[in-house]
Amino acid sequence: MSDESTDEIPQTLPLDAWHRNRDGRMVPFAGYWMPVQYEGIMAEHLWTRQSAGLFDVSHMGQLLVSGENADEALEALMPGDIKGLAEGRMRYSLLLNDSGGVLDDLMVTRTKGDLYVVVNGATKYDDIAHMHEQLPEHVTLNHMDEQALLALQGPKAVDALSRLSPGVEKLVFMTAGAFRLGGVSCWISRSGYTGEDGFEISLPASAAEAIATLLCEQPEVKPVGLGARDSLRLEAGLPLYGHDLDPDTTPVSADLGFAIPKRRREEGGFPGYERISIERAEGPVVKRVGLIVEGRQPVREGGTVLDAEGSEVGRVTSGGFSPSLQAPIAMAYVPASLAEAGSAVTLQQRGKLFQAKVAPMPFVPHNYVRKGA
Repeated sequence: MSDESTDEIPQTLPLDAWHRNRDGRMVPFAGYWMPVQYEGIMAEHLWTRQSAGLFDVSHMGQLLVSGENADEALEALMPGDIKGLAEGRMRYSLLLNDSGGVLDDLMVTRTKGDLYVVVNGATKYDDIAHMHEQLPEHVTLNHMDEQALLALQGPKAVDALSRLSPGVEKLVFMTAGAFRLGGVSCWISRSGYTGEDGFEISLPASAAEAIATLLCEQPEVKPVGLGARDSLRLEAGLPLYGHDLDPDTTPVSADLGFAIPKRRREEGGFPGYERISIERAEGPVVKRVGLIVEGRQPVREGGTVLDAEGSEVGRVTSGGFSPSLQAPIAMAYVPASLAEAGSAVTLQQRGKLFQAKVAPMPFVPHNYVRKGA
Protein backbone atom coordinates (compact mmCIF):
# COMPACT_ATOMS: atom_id res chain seq x y z
CA MET A 1 0.00 0.00 0.00
CA SER A 2 1.17 3.63 -0.28
CA ASP A 3 1.12 7.19 0.32
CA GLU A 4 2.72 9.66 -2.00
CA SER A 5 3.12 13.40 -1.55
CA THR A 6 1.44 15.84 -3.96
CA ASP A 7 2.17 19.46 -4.88
CA GLU A 8 -1.28 20.75 -3.98
CA ILE A 9 -1.97 22.82 -0.88
CA PRO A 10 -2.39 20.17 1.84
CA GLN A 11 -5.85 19.52 3.22
CA THR A 12 -6.50 18.76 6.86
CA LEU A 13 -7.77 15.46 8.21
CA PRO A 14 -10.33 15.08 11.04
CA LEU A 15 -7.55 14.57 13.59
CA ASP A 16 -5.36 17.53 12.53
CA ALA A 17 -5.81 19.53 15.76
CA TRP A 18 -5.55 16.32 17.81
CA HIS A 19 -2.12 15.59 16.32
CA ARG A 20 -0.89 19.14 16.82
CA ASN A 21 -2.06 19.17 20.44
CA ARG A 22 0.10 16.10 21.02
CA ASP A 23 3.16 17.76 19.46
CA GLY A 24 2.89 15.81 16.24
CA ARG A 25 5.35 17.23 13.69
CA MET A 26 3.14 17.81 10.67
CA VAL A 27 4.30 17.43 7.06
CA PRO A 28 2.52 17.49 3.68
CA PHE A 29 1.80 13.90 2.66
CA ALA A 30 -0.61 12.41 0.09
CA GLY A 31 -2.26 15.83 -0.22
CA TYR A 32 -2.83 16.25 3.53
CA TRP A 33 -1.07 17.55 6.61
CA MET A 34 -0.04 14.43 8.52
CA PRO A 35 2.16 13.69 11.56
CA VAL A 36 5.59 12.32 10.68
CA GLN A 37 6.52 11.79 14.34
CA TYR A 38 5.71 12.69 17.96
CA GLU A 39 8.52 11.68 20.33
CA GLY A 40 10.79 10.28 17.61
CA ILE A 41 10.72 7.69 14.83
CA MET A 42 13.01 5.17 16.54
CA ALA A 43 11.09 5.24 19.83
CA GLU A 44 7.70 5.04 18.08
CA HIS A 45 8.87 2.16 15.87
CA LEU A 46 10.12 0.10 18.80
CA TRP A 47 7.01 0.92 20.88
CA THR A 48 4.81 -0.47 18.08
CA ARG A 49 6.91 -3.64 17.87
CA GLN A 50 6.56 -4.26 21.64
CA SER A 51 3.21 -2.68 22.56
CA ALA A 52 0.67 -0.81 20.39
CA GLY A 53 0.90 2.25 18.14
CA LEU A 54 -2.07 4.28 16.89
CA PHE A 55 -1.76 5.56 13.31
CA ASP A 56 -4.06 8.02 11.58
CA VAL A 57 -4.58 6.69 8.04
CA SER A 58 -7.68 8.74 7.27
CA HIS A 59 -6.04 10.03 4.07
CA MET A 60 -6.70 6.64 2.48
CA GLY A 61 -9.74 6.19 0.28
CA GLN A 62 -12.65 4.15 1.64
CA LEU A 63 -15.02 3.00 -1.09
CA LEU A 64 -18.23 0.98 -1.08
CA VAL A 65 -18.99 -0.98 -4.25
CA SER A 66 -22.51 -2.36 -4.57
CA GLY A 67 -24.93 -3.73 -7.14
CA GLU A 68 -25.68 -7.02 -8.82
CA ASN A 69 -22.51 -9.01 -9.52
CA ALA A 70 -20.34 -6.23 -8.14
CA ASP A 71 -17.71 -8.84 -7.28
CA GLU A 72 -17.58 -9.98 -10.91
CA ALA A 73 -17.24 -6.36 -12.03
CA LEU A 74 -14.26 -5.84 -9.71
CA GLU A 75 -12.64 -9.03 -11.00
CA ALA A 76 -12.56 -7.40 -14.45
CA LEU A 77 -10.27 -4.71 -12.98
CA MET A 78 -8.06 -6.73 -10.64
CA PRO A 79 -6.65 -10.28 -10.42
CA GLY A 80 -7.93 -11.21 -6.96
CA ASP A 81 -10.58 -13.81 -6.16
CA ILE A 82 -13.33 -11.38 -5.21
CA LYS A 83 -16.23 -13.73 -6.01
CA GLY A 84 -14.83 -16.26 -3.54
CA LEU A 85 -14.80 -13.81 -0.64
CA ALA A 86 -17.05 -14.86 2.24
CA GLU A 87 -18.76 -12.20 4.35
CA GLY A 88 -16.30 -10.61 6.76
CA ARG A 89 -13.27 -11.80 4.76
CA MET A 90 -10.77 -9.49 3.09
CA ARG A 91 -8.15 -9.77 0.37
CA TYR A 92 -5.14 -7.81 -0.79
CA SER A 93 -5.40 -7.09 -4.52
CA LEU A 94 -4.14 -4.84 -7.28
CA LEU A 95 -5.77 -2.41 -9.69
CA LEU A 96 -4.08 -3.09 -13.05
CA ASN A 97 -3.74 -1.23 -16.35
CA ASP A 98 -4.08 -2.89 -19.75
CA SER A 99 -0.40 -3.88 -19.81
CA GLY A 100 -0.56 -5.50 -16.35
CA GLY A 101 1.12 -2.58 -14.59
CA VAL A 102 -0.01 -1.70 -11.07
CA LEU A 103 -2.24 1.38 -10.79
CA ASP A 104 -2.69 0.82 -7.05
CA ASP A 105 -2.66 -1.88 -4.40
CA LEU A 106 -5.71 -2.15 -2.19
CA MET A 107 -7.82 -4.19 0.21
CA VAL A 108 -11.25 -5.63 -0.63
CA THR A 109 -13.64 -6.87 2.09
CA ARG A 110 -17.10 -8.40 1.68
CA THR A 111 -19.58 -6.79 4.07
CA LYS A 112 -23.20 -7.90 4.46
CA GLY A 113 -24.31 -6.65 1.07
CA ASP A 114 -21.44 -4.69 -0.43
CA LEU A 115 -17.71 -4.74 -1.10
CA TYR A 116 -15.62 -2.36 1.01
CA VAL A 117 -12.44 -1.26 -0.75
CA VAL A 118 -9.56 0.69 0.82
CA VAL A 119 -7.18 2.39 -1.63
CA ASN A 120 -4.10 4.55 -1.19
CA GLY A 121 -4.41 8.21 -0.31
CA ALA A 122 -2.37 9.69 -3.16
CA THR A 123 -4.12 7.61 -5.82
CA LYS A 124 -7.68 7.54 -4.50
CA TYR A 125 -9.14 10.12 -6.88
CA ASP A 126 -7.44 8.52 -9.88
CA ASP A 127 -8.67 5.12 -8.67
CA ILE A 128 -12.22 6.40 -8.30
CA ALA A 129 -12.16 7.95 -11.78
CA HIS A 130 -10.73 4.74 -13.28
CA MET A 131 -13.30 2.56 -11.54
CA HIS A 132 -16.20 4.83 -12.50
CA GLU A 133 -15.06 4.60 -16.11
CA GLN A 134 -14.60 0.82 -16.08
CA LEU A 135 -17.42 -0.46 -13.87
CA PRO A 136 -20.80 -1.23 -15.48
CA GLU A 137 -23.59 1.29 -14.93
CA HIS A 138 -25.57 -0.94 -12.57
CA VAL A 139 -22.63 -1.09 -10.11
CA THR A 140 -22.49 1.82 -7.67
CA LEU A 141 -19.24 3.24 -6.30
CA ASN A 142 -19.58 5.35 -3.16
CA HIS A 143 -16.60 7.30 -1.78
CA MET A 144 -17.05 7.20 2.01
CA ASP A 145 -15.36 10.54 2.58
CA GLU A 146 -17.27 11.07 5.83
CA GLN A 147 -15.32 8.19 7.42
CA ALA A 148 -11.98 8.34 9.25
CA LEU A 149 -9.58 5.39 9.41
CA LEU A 150 -7.32 4.48 12.34
CA ALA A 151 -4.77 1.66 12.52
CA LEU A 152 -3.92 0.18 15.92
CA GLN A 153 -0.82 -1.97 15.46
CA GLY A 154 1.39 -4.06 17.71
CA PRO A 155 1.33 -7.19 19.90
CA LYS A 156 -0.72 -5.48 22.63
CA ALA A 157 -3.25 -3.89 20.26
CA VAL A 158 -5.69 -6.72 20.98
CA ASP A 159 -5.45 -6.11 24.74
CA ALA A 160 -6.28 -2.43 24.40
CA LEU A 161 -9.00 -2.78 21.78
CA SER A 162 -10.80 -5.80 23.26
CA ARG A 163 -11.08 -3.92 26.57
CA LEU A 164 -13.07 -1.23 24.76
CA SER A 165 -14.78 -3.34 22.12
CA PRO A 166 -15.32 -6.89 23.41
CA GLY A 167 -15.40 -9.48 20.65
CA VAL A 168 -12.69 -8.03 18.41
CA GLU A 169 -10.27 -10.59 19.87
CA LYS A 170 -12.19 -13.29 18.00
CA LEU A 171 -11.18 -11.83 14.65
CA VAL A 172 -8.17 -13.38 12.93
CA PHE A 173 -5.88 -11.88 10.29
CA MET A 174 -7.77 -10.61 7.22
CA THR A 175 -11.24 -10.85 8.78
CA ALA A 176 -13.54 -8.00 9.74
CA GLY A 177 -16.89 -7.12 11.24
CA ALA A 178 -19.17 -4.45 12.73
CA PHE A 179 -18.46 -3.48 16.35
CA ARG A 180 -19.23 -0.79 18.91
CA LEU A 181 -16.29 1.20 20.21
CA GLY A 182 -16.81 3.97 22.76
CA GLY A 183 -20.50 4.00 21.87
CA VAL A 184 -19.71 4.47 18.16
CA SER A 185 -20.55 2.04 15.35
CA CYS A 186 -17.30 1.01 13.65
CA TRP A 187 -16.12 -1.44 11.01
CA ILE A 188 -13.02 -3.18 12.37
CA SER A 189 -10.64 -5.51 10.56
CA ARG A 190 -7.71 -7.50 11.95
CA SER A 191 -5.18 -6.19 9.47
CA GLY A 192 -2.57 -3.51 8.94
CA TYR A 193 0.67 -2.67 7.18
CA THR A 194 3.36 -3.03 9.83
CA GLY A 195 3.83 -6.81 9.91
CA GLU A 196 2.49 -6.83 13.46
CA ASP A 197 -0.85 -8.05 14.75
CA GLY A 198 -3.31 -5.21 14.79
CA PHE A 199 -6.56 -3.67 13.63
CA GLU A 200 -7.88 -1.04 11.26
CA ILE A 201 -10.91 0.90 12.45
CA SER A 202 -13.29 2.71 10.07
CA LEU A 203 -15.47 5.18 11.96
CA PRO A 204 -17.38 8.42 11.41
CA ALA A 205 -14.98 11.36 11.09
CA SER A 206 -17.08 13.22 13.67
CA ALA A 207 -16.11 10.60 16.29
CA ALA A 208 -12.42 10.35 15.38
CA GLU A 209 -11.08 12.65 18.12
CA ALA A 210 -13.06 10.98 20.90
CA ILE A 211 -12.07 7.47 19.79
CA ALA A 212 -8.40 8.34 19.22
CA THR A 213 -8.28 9.88 22.71
CA LEU A 214 -10.00 6.85 24.23
CA LEU A 215 -7.51 4.48 22.58
CA CYS A 216 -4.51 6.53 23.70
CA GLU A 217 -5.80 6.47 27.28
CA GLN A 218 -5.05 2.75 27.28
CA PRO A 219 -1.62 2.02 28.81
CA GLU A 220 -0.52 -0.03 25.79
CA VAL A 221 -1.18 2.72 23.23
CA LYS A 222 0.76 5.75 21.99
CA PRO A 223 0.25 7.79 18.81
CA VAL A 224 2.75 6.97 16.06
CA GLY A 225 3.58 8.95 12.93
CA LEU A 226 4.40 8.34 9.28
CA GLY A 227 8.12 7.91 9.89
CA ALA A 228 7.70 4.77 11.97
CA ARG A 229 4.89 3.54 9.72
CA ASP A 230 7.39 3.57 6.85
CA SER A 231 10.22 1.86 8.75
CA LEU A 232 7.80 -0.77 10.09
CA ARG A 233 6.41 -1.65 6.66
CA LEU A 234 9.95 -1.75 5.21
CA GLU A 235 11.06 -4.25 7.88
CA ALA A 236 7.92 -6.24 7.05
CA GLY A 237 8.95 -6.34 3.37
CA LEU A 238 5.71 -4.64 2.27
CA PRO A 239 5.72 -2.49 -0.88
CA LEU A 240 4.75 1.18 -0.88
CA TYR A 241 2.78 2.40 -3.87
CA GLY A 242 4.52 5.13 -5.85
CA HIS A 243 7.88 3.80 -4.71
CA ASP A 244 8.06 0.00 -4.95
CA LEU A 245 4.97 -0.23 -7.18
CA ASP A 246 3.98 1.85 -10.21
CA PRO A 247 2.14 1.57 -13.55
CA ASP A 248 5.23 0.11 -15.26
CA THR A 249 5.65 -2.69 -12.70
CA THR A 250 3.76 -5.97 -12.90
CA PRO A 251 2.68 -8.10 -9.93
CA VAL A 252 5.16 -10.79 -11.02
CA SER A 253 8.21 -8.53 -11.01
CA ALA A 254 6.97 -7.00 -7.73
CA ASP A 255 6.97 -10.51 -6.19
CA LEU A 256 3.23 -10.25 -5.52
CA GLY A 257 2.24 -13.43 -7.32
CA PHE A 258 0.31 -14.55 -4.22
CA ALA A 259 -2.27 -11.88 -5.08
CA ILE A 260 -3.24 -13.85 -8.22
CA PRO A 261 -4.89 -17.08 -7.01
CA LYS A 262 -5.13 -20.25 -9.08
CA ARG A 263 -8.63 -19.65 -10.46
CA ARG A 264 -7.71 -16.24 -11.81
CA ARG A 265 -4.42 -17.50 -13.23
CA GLU A 266 -6.33 -20.16 -15.14
CA GLU A 267 -9.40 -18.17 -16.15
CA GLY A 268 -7.82 -14.76 -16.76
CA GLY A 269 -10.28 -11.99 -17.46
CA PHE A 270 -8.26 -9.22 -15.84
CA PRO A 271 -6.12 -6.47 -17.43
CA GLY A 272 -2.63 -7.54 -18.53
CA TYR A 273 -3.45 -11.23 -18.26
CA GLU A 274 -1.34 -12.24 -21.29
CA ARG A 275 1.77 -10.39 -20.19
CA ILE A 276 1.45 -11.62 -16.62
CA SER A 277 0.98 -15.21 -17.82
CA ILE A 278 4.16 -14.99 -19.91
CA GLU A 279 6.11 -13.53 -16.98
CA ARG A 280 4.83 -16.27 -14.70
CA ALA A 281 5.93 -18.94 -17.18
CA GLU A 282 9.28 -17.46 -18.22
CA GLY A 283 10.14 -15.42 -15.15
CA PRO A 284 10.30 -11.61 -14.95
CA VAL A 285 13.26 -9.66 -16.32
CA VAL A 286 13.63 -7.82 -13.01
CA LYS A 287 12.37 -8.68 -9.55
CA ARG A 288 11.77 -6.86 -6.26
CA VAL A 289 14.20 -8.09 -3.61
CA GLY A 290 15.26 -7.23 -0.09
CA LEU A 291 18.79 -6.02 0.62
CA ILE A 292 20.85 -5.83 3.78
CA VAL A 293 23.49 -3.13 3.39
CA GLU A 294 26.93 -3.32 4.99
CA GLY A 295 27.87 -0.60 7.47
CA ARG A 296 25.49 1.81 9.17
CA GLN A 297 24.50 4.25 6.42
CA PRO A 298 21.22 3.49 4.65
CA VAL A 299 20.87 3.62 0.87
CA ARG A 300 17.57 5.30 0.13
CA GLU A 301 15.16 5.44 -2.77
CA GLY A 302 16.92 6.54 -5.95
CA GLY A 303 20.13 4.64 -5.24
CA THR A 304 21.31 2.46 -8.10
CA VAL A 305 22.33 -1.20 -8.29
CA LEU A 306 25.56 -1.91 -10.17
CA ASP A 307 26.82 -5.13 -11.72
CA ALA A 308 30.38 -6.48 -11.46
CA GLU A 309 31.48 -4.16 -14.31
CA GLY A 310 30.01 -1.11 -12.62
CA SER A 311 27.06 -0.77 -15.01
CA GLU A 312 23.69 0.29 -13.63
CA VAL A 313 21.33 -2.71 -13.65
CA GLY A 314 18.73 -1.87 -11.00
CA ARG A 315 17.28 0.71 -8.64
CA VAL A 316 16.59 1.07 -4.95
CA THR A 317 12.92 1.87 -4.35
CA SER A 318 12.80 1.98 -0.53
CA GLY A 319 15.59 2.13 2.02
CA GLY A 320 16.29 3.08 5.58
CA PHE A 321 17.83 2.08 8.87
CA SER A 322 16.06 -0.83 10.58
CA PRO A 323 15.50 -0.04 14.28
CA SER A 324 14.77 -3.73 14.99
CA LEU A 325 17.86 -5.10 13.22
CA GLN A 326 20.10 -2.10 13.89
CA ALA A 327 21.25 -2.27 10.27
CA PRO A 328 20.43 -0.55 6.97
CA ILE A 329 17.89 -2.40 4.78
CA ALA A 330 16.38 -1.68 1.40
CA MET A 331 14.15 -2.95 -1.38
CA ALA A 332 15.33 -2.83 -4.97
CA TYR A 333 14.54 -4.10 -8.44
CA VAL A 334 17.40 -6.19 -9.77
CA PRO A 335 17.88 -8.51 -12.78
CA ALA A 336 16.45 -11.98 -12.17
CA SER A 337 20.02 -13.37 -12.26
CA LEU A 338 20.83 -11.36 -9.11
CA ALA A 339 17.57 -12.03 -7.24
CA GLU A 340 18.66 -15.16 -5.36
CA ALA A 341 19.10 -14.75 -1.59
CA GLY A 342 22.77 -14.28 -0.77
CA SER A 343 23.64 -12.61 -4.08
CA ALA A 344 26.15 -9.81 -3.57
CA VAL A 345 25.44 -6.44 -5.20
CA THR A 346 27.02 -3.00 -5.19
CA LEU A 347 24.84 0.04 -4.58
CA GLN A 348 25.63 3.62 -5.50
CA GLN A 349 24.21 6.72 -3.86
CA ARG A 350 25.51 10.26 -4.35
CA GLY A 351 28.76 8.93 -5.77
CA LYS A 352 29.44 6.59 -2.84
CA LEU A 353 29.52 2.80 -3.16
CA PHE A 354 27.95 0.36 -0.71
CA GLN A 355 28.07 -3.41 -0.53
CA ALA A 356 24.84 -5.30 0.03
CA LYS A 357 23.41 -8.81 -0.10
CA VAL A 358 20.02 -9.97 -1.29
CA ALA A 359 18.03 -11.12 1.75
CA PRO A 360 14.69 -12.92 2.15
CA MET A 361 11.74 -10.76 3.09
CA PRO A 362 10.25 -9.99 5.52
CA PHE A 363 13.36 -8.71 7.26
CA VAL A 364 11.49 -9.00 10.57
CA PRO A 365 9.02 -11.91 10.93
CA HIS A 366 5.32 -11.13 10.58
CA ASN A 367 3.26 -11.60 13.75
CA TYR A 368 -0.23 -11.94 12.30
CA VAL A 369 -2.83 -13.91 14.26
CA ARG A 370 -4.07 -16.49 11.78
CA LYS A 371 -5.89 -18.78 14.24
CA GLY A 372 -8.29 -18.06 17.06
CA ALA A 373 -6.78 -15.72 19.60
